[in-house]
Amino acid sequence: MATRSSQLISKDEILSQRLHFDVHKVAIIGAGPAGLAAAKYLKNEGAFQTIDVFEQRDDIGGVWGYTPESSGDHLFSVPQTDAHLGPEQPVWRTKHPINGQAADRLKQPVFLSPVYDLLETNIPRCLMGFSDLNFADDIPLFPKHSQVQSYLQNYAGDIRSLIKFRRQVLDVRPLHGASSDPTLIHAQWRVDSLDLDLGRNQTSIYDAVIVASGHYSVPYVPDIPGVRAWAERYPGAISHSKYYRRPEEFMGKRIVVVGSSASGLDIASQLAAVCQGTLFVAERSHSSLEAGFASNSVIQLVPEISKFIPENQSVLFANGSEAQVDHVLFCTGYLYSMPFLDKLKPPPISDGLRVKHTCLHLIYTPAPTLAFLALPQKVIPFPLSEAQAAVLARLYSGRLSLPSVEELESWEAAHIAQSSNGRSFHRLNFPKDAQYINMLYDWAASAEPREGLDHGGRGKLPKKWGEKEFWVRERFPAIRKAFLEHRKTFGCSPTSLVEIGFIFEGDHIADPSASETRPNDEGAL
Repeated sequence: MATRSSQLISKDEILSQRLHFDVHKVAIIGAGPAGLAAAKYLKNEGAFQTIDVFEQRDDIGGVWGYTPESSGDHLFSVPQTDAHLGPEQPVWRTKHPINGQAADRLKQPVFLSPVYDLLETNIPRCLMGFSDLNFADDIPLFPKHSQVQSYLQNYAGDIRSLIKFRRQVLDVRPLHGASSDPTLIHAQWRVDSLDLDLGRNQTSIYDAVIVASGHYSVPYVPDIPGVRAWAERYPGAISHSKYYRRPEEFMGKRIVVVGSSASGLDIASQLAAVCQGTLFVAERSHSSLEAGFASNSVIQLVPEISKFIPENQSVLFANGSEAQVDHVLFCTGYLYSMPFLDKLKPPPISDGLRVKHTCLHLIYTPAPTLAFLALPQKVIPFPLSEAQAAVLARLYSGRLSLPSVEELESWEAAHIAQSSNGRSFHRLNFPKDAQYINMLYDWAASAEPREGLDHGGRGKLPKKWGEKEFWVRERFPAIRKAFLEHRKTFGCSPTSLVEIGFIFEGDHIADPSASETRPNDEGAL
């Protein structure tokens, strides 16, 4: 059993905090799950004159807002290794009149989402949601993307009035203020945005900016020898999972899926039903997620592609084997991209493999009134971003303070020494993700109480993970595999862990016979 203790930040470091803030106006960039959590926690503090959420889409939810469009943006090229492509360009969708009435806008901007038709979460809903709103009991254990979007709609109910829809942030730059108190951080930020309805630029001034724009915009396609010539010779034969929508589009094709992430394995499972011959999944290293997918005789795991051979439309794998294919689908993730911060010095984005000059994957150390939500990967994003939001709300309301800038900067160097300076910098594989959530909870809970706030002045708090959350998190692959096997056998999606034989020792089971359906001891303590 994994331990709940955390080595991410020590108690002494928390107690040594010195810097505090003078913040009255806050801008949040993005109304996806992380941005919604930030707005909720800032609002609950009751300490801010202005809370503005900028969202370039026409609704909340971020990437969970499904878009049937599968092409049209300018962010995909082969190869694609540039994180600095400028503001994301929308596809313009014509609105149709409703009930004979003219549409309020002739066209609406559509920013492509990576959500595909058959996508469902790879996180059980019992662990996925926010602390103050549960998923409905009658939906599948692994919800469909439409059910997640409905959940987020409910979650956003009391903060929707704070959101400026169809407002794209173009530039964020500091306007440094002065303070006679060296421990008081007072710096303003100029935020330039584009009103996509009117086509007009607008400027606003804020005391703090929280970036919650996600990192699923700019696809990453590695520069493998021969890939550019291959793509030019066979137009449309290379794509990225961001633009994948349905397996029928690949009917009868010989396919290689590059990458064995959750999306890569899920998409491969779908394509296996329509492809011609063997479907190859090329991976750089073994993925722990493979255990969560049912075996399929059509799918063959192979080493990464070492070379594209345009002459005969084939690819060469690292083990020396070669295969002729019709389509290569890259499920290789995304680059961190924040075009509105490209002029900021020092720049937080360089090669797009990580966000630089951060402390605890959260604070921009040169100017701590700039913060980032949901940078970590291989995590449970909703509760993690909620815990981050709880800390930021208390920092900016003055109920928490920070260590000195020098101490903040030392964290990044120490983290690089322990992990890496590249793609794995923000990866918090279990149990690090759970420990990180609990560290943030403890930090938020240590804030100075304020009269009038919830919980006796402590304010809104996220959930601290206990033994059950650790237990479920540790068993993700086995739970996912049992879920898929149950659905294949019985033709329906289970809605609880108990249905597929996973019973936590501390849970009360109304029907004692339920434990007898457990296929093995994998789900027991």
